[in-house]
Amino acid sequence: MELKYDLGDIVQMKKPHPCRQSLEWEIIRMGADIRIKCLGCGTSVMFDRSEFERKMKKVIRRKEDVV
Repeated sequence: MELKYDLGDIVQMKKPHPCRQSLEWEIIRMGADIRIKCLGCGTSVMFDRSEFERKMKKVIRRKEDVV
């Protein structure tokens, strides 16, 4: 199953961030690695693409839906 996500999308990961303020993350960099930012506390985390796809649960909002 291929997950469809893009730069600027808001995603939900399988496990919550320790800040416990938000389950939502924004994709802020894409390439061989993917960087996401917690929308609760602003912390950013970098994953390689395969690890990100394994840990991502679903896309909550697409960038096109927000604009």
